[in-house]
Amino acid sequence: MYLIDTDIIIYSLKGVTSVTDNFESHANAPKAISVISYGELVYGAQKSMQVPSNLAKVNRIKEIFPIIDLSPSIMDCFGLLKAQLSKNGITVDDFDLLIGATAITYGYTIVTNNEKHFSKIPDLSIENWNQ
Repeated sequence: MYLIDTDIIIYSLKGVTSVTDNFESHANAPKAISVISYGELVYGAQKSMQVPSNLAKVNRIKEIFPIIDLSPSIMDCFGLLKAQLSKNGITVDDFDLLIGATAITYGYTIVTNNEKHFSKIPDLSIENWNQ
């Protein structure tokens, strides 16, 4: 089970071969996106030069992938992770931490090219489909 990060969705839309090949090789594996990634995609579409066509792509993504909303259990995980990391002087962007907390809560592997940020989150399983 995979939680697909925003950057991997964007690489897929751009036709990055390594990413599209990985989507094909994992075609039968369950995949979802966080509501945070969905919001980032909507933002990107709204600020683009081709708003209608990019919003159509985002709406298609919404049809393809289940979107996991934030829940109290995800927020509990987020709060615990943020407290643990801050005690050790480690900072992670809140959106990335929320996506990571979602993956941990659901037992998903995060699929991202942003290993630098996500690798700071303990107990998070990570795959990079851009390699």
